[in-house]
Amino acid sequence: MSRISTVLCILLVSAPLLAADSDAIRETLLAHARGVEAGDLSAIAKVWANDDSVVVFENGRANNGWADYRDHHLGRELAAFKNTHYALTDITPHMSGDTAWATFKYALTADTATRHIDGSGVGTAGLERRRGQWRIVHWHSSSSSSRSRD
Repeated sequence: MSRISTVLCILLVSAPLLAADSDAIRETLLAHARGVEAGDLSAIAKVWANDDSVVVFENGRANNGWADYRDHHLGRELAAFKNTHYALTDITPHMSGDTAWATFKYALTADTATRHIDGSGVGTAGLERRRGQWRIVHWHSSSSSSRSRD
């Protein structure tokens, strides 16, 4: 009987911790989305690992390292986008120790100088817990539709 009691105690104690981590992971990804929508690169930087461990796959291209992603992809997009609406939904976190990954759906609308973007898709984010905070280290999104009006 003591083994069953021990297992039940472990489950009862760890369930709230797992829920808190899941909530923190969701909030990290939602903070990224809010930063994109606001065009706020400094807010986005707070939830990403700001080092060479970052790998991003979008639009059939790879960015290796935070500086590459920030300077050659994200920063340019944020500068070009106006009237941006960016939402992440169906965020489903999974954890193993200090590593996590989450699947999600996204929707993006924005205007650029030459067109209107109206797209959606799915993605996976990889995160690491660093100094007690979840940080994004990997991002892979895949567009299911991209409708542009010229």
